[in-house]
Amino acid sequence: MEIPARMLSRYHTLTEVQDRLKDHHGVVATIALELVIRTRELTVRINQLEGEVERRVVALAPTLLQLDGCGALCAAKVVREAAGISRFRSRAAFAMNNGTAPVSVSSGNQHRHRLNRGGNRQLNVAMHRIAVTQLKRPGPAKDYVAKRMAAGNTKTEALRALKRRISDEVYRRLLHDERALPANDGDPRGAAA
Repeated sequence: MEIPARMLSRYHTLTEVQDRLKDHHGVVATIALELVIRTRELTVRINQLEGEVERRVVALAPTLLQLDGCGALCAAKVVREAAGISRFRSRAAFAMNNGTAPVSVSSGNQHRHRLNRGGNRQLNVAMHRIAVTQLKRPGPAKDYVAKRMAAGNTKTEALRALKRRISDEVYRRLLHDERALPANDGDPRGAAA
């Protein structure tokens, strides 16, 4: 039996492997069975923790979770790393902080931009994950990248532009969510920790 990639986090796959191992005897089968049981236990705990993270993020940033490609763990990282979005004076300042603001590398008559290697790398990774997830699905992100590539951008340049657009949308949603928080909640940074 060959198990497809990333299927050991599925309960039905673990049950099937466990059932097959019960028919085998020996040290290898015993160790494999123990590993399957431990994997199931860890999967249950991971799901519990993800549920807790999601409940906390829903309270802090419900509109951010509605952004296509932004799951609970990614949203939690963004909320924590942004550390109160109102501290940024604009979406451009937020983009500079998360490394999605373009850096000019123009030379002569060529005007080009490259990826910004600075800023908060954790926020940048979150923007990248959202972008990559959106590109895997049909929708506006895929259309936008195709349009940019048709206009002469490389895939890297088109992805950089998409990440900047996502950064602007994340900023808008976080600002909306932060303003909607009740005043007695205090600093949103502590709740996401």
